[in-house]
Amino acid sequence: MSAANNHYDALETREPAAREADLFARLPDVLRKAMAAPAYAERLKDTDPAEVASRAALARLPVLRKSELPALHRAAPPFGGFVAGPLGSFGRLFTSPGPIFEPEPTHADPWRGARALFAAGFRPGDVVLNTFSYHLTPGGFIFDTSARALGCAVIPAGPGNTEAQFELIEAYRPVGYSGTPDFLKILLDAANGAGRDVSSIKRALVSGAAFPKSLQDEIKARGIDAYQAFGTADLGMVAFETPAREGMVVNEDLILEIVRPGTGDPVHPGEVGEIVVTSLHPEHPWIRLALGDLTAALAGPSRCGRTNMRIKGWMGRADQTTKVKGMFVRPEQIAEIGKRHPGLGRLRLVVTRQGETDLMTLKAECASATEALRSELAATLRAVAKLGGDVELVAAGSLPNDGKVISDER
Repeated sequence: MSAANNHYDALETREPAAREADLFARLPDVLRKAMAAPAYAERLKDTDPAEVASRAALARLPVLRKSELPALHRAAPPFGGFVAGPLGSFGRLFTSPGPIFEPEPTHADPWRGARALFAAGFRPGDVVLNTFSYHLTPGGFIFDTSARALGCAVIPAGPGNTEAQFELIEAYRPVGYSGTPDFLKILLDAANGAGRDVSSIKRALVSGAAFPKSLQDEIKARGIDAYQAFGTADLGMVAFETPAREGMVVNEDLILEIVRPGTGDPVHPGEVGEIVVTSLHPEHPWIRLALGDLTAALAGPSRCGRTNMRIKGWMGRADQTTKVKGMFVRPEQIAEIGKRHPGLGRLRLVVTRQGETDLMTLKAECASATEALRSELAATLRAVAKLGGDVELVAAGSLPNDGKVISDER
């Protein structure tokens, strides 16, 4: 790593084509290792790993939805058959709400977070106050192992108990904070009220909660330079802010796709869709894990010099499943309607109330609105959703680019 050029390593600034070639040259071997696990062997049984050497080929593999993991883990504990190695080969074993069970590999920086901390201004020798929970879930250890891989000393504070935190801060004088933005504000407010000195904290990497502009400005006004990271308990650090403050840069060793909610089909550049991640860790690879979170890609490289794909950050949830007249309607069904009518643009199912009755209206972008098309769509909607609804044909490009395919407006 080099503090002089503000990049963690040379991987961050390589030509995008070189990164892409490297990722897809490594992917076939990762797929082979994944298929040593019974669940992946079944899901990918018709796949020749050697042929999955491009984004187009990867997009043909099935998506694994994070929302499916609790049921899969219950059916074949602990990891649903997606992990080939014995439990004792891992360093730590966690659980997240669901429950979803997660193993931590034993190598250094298993959650890939050191470069995110580096981008946020953390440096070797820093003392870091880590307030993510260390209890059963991976959050505390994600940031702990990342900071120690960078060469920082970590105070494993966890959340809560501000009085004890003040004693630690005043004794160890940490320069860095990792935790939720909400708890950082709680800590600063409580210190101000109690007359405690927390002024040593100058930078922060926050995650796990929304960080609105108003709170960003307040934290900045208190002398702390805070950056955001987007991560999950399954993958660790997925993307992170850099000094350019233009979206988030995707982490190295991950292949990130943005797909139409309810499908595995990549969206057009700049369009909002669901985040799908493939990780290249041979001990515990994830193959097209759909996270249920929405984002959009930003064009071009970051001004900070990092050349990996950039995303706008978290833009909402992709799982827009809703109940209409007692029946669930899912994004996958709206995607199926689109497949049956390939000439259409964006689709959006709007759910409202008319009197005491649920009402569905399918809005469909089209180049030429006809009564015949409207009738065909109404029939398809009923066939796919098993419910009747209105159809409204709208001009191409008129529906918002926000990733929503079902809008519950009741």
